[in-house]
Amino acid sequence: MQGVARNFFTLAVIYALCGMALGLHMAITNDHGQMPTHAHTMVAGWLMSAVFAFFYHLFPAVGQKTIAVVHFWLTAISGIVLMIGLYFELAGHPEIEPVLGSASIGFYAGMLLFAFISLPAVWKKA
Repeated sequence: MQGVARNFFTLAVIYALCGMALGLHMAITNDHGQMPTHAHTMVAGWLMSAVFAFFYHLFPAVGQKTIAVVHFWLTAISGIVLMIGLYFELAGHPEIEPVLGSASIGFYAGMLLFAFISLPAVWKKA
């Protein structure tokens, strides 16, 4: 695994470790107030980043394009800000909402970009 595929896979593992640590913390403290943050970290972070990693691994030529690098950085930055923002929002800091909203839009834009990148590759006739 190389390039963008490796970057996304590394990000996925980091998300999984953070999400699992948050889940363990909630279980130990019996405070499940951060359940939405945990769920977003595991699904939007770990799962989506892993899917992106394997897509780029299966289509290495696509992963070498500049647009794939843009996809990685847009998704990585907006996703990390989204998870941190969601954590603080649920911890009682509603003033973070504009940052959280912007990160959510950025993360959605990353998924739109992935659709633009991936669908032509998988529908290409051999």
